[in-house]
Amino acid sequence: MNSTTTGVLAGIALGFAAAFGGFGAFILVLVLGAAGFVVGRVLDGKLDVSALTGRGRS
Repeated sequence: MNSTTTGVLAGIALGFAAAFGGFGAFILVLVLGAAGFVVGRVLDGKLDVSALTGRGRS
């Protein structure tokens, strides 16, 4: 799945959250989506968090 498709799906999810759940649901979906994005980047190896965890190279 490319970045455009992922962005469209995220936009649709946020739109549904805003339309049916209100502002609180919109923010919740936004925060959880951002967390999922970061976890996905780490698992794909495209984001290095070793500096944050203190387990970097010595």
